[in-house]
Amino acid sequence: MLFAVKMEVDLPADMDPQVRADTLAREKAYSQELQRAGEWVHIWRCVGQYSNLSVFDVADNARLHEILWNLPLFPYMTIEVTPLTRHPSDIAAS
Repeated sequence: MLFAVKMEVDLPADMDPQVRADTLAREKAYSQELQRAGEWVHIWRCVGQYSNLSVFDVADNARLHEILWNLPLFPYMTIEVTPLTRHPSDIAAS
């Protein structure tokens, strides 16, 4: 199943710099592991924002939920999920 996921990050201004660095490093490693596994298909930065728009290709809703809840930055995120399906006018779907 394909999902578009917008993730907006809002880290506390007073977050300990070492905790911040550790959290960001764990987030990067986790996201790259999922990209290599083929579940995190695309990730784009939203210009001028601390956010990204990503596409996930996962088995089901439960798997996406598991992935998102395990993001190290999850406690600091606002997440919007949109299920996707092929458009009938998409020539690549033919």
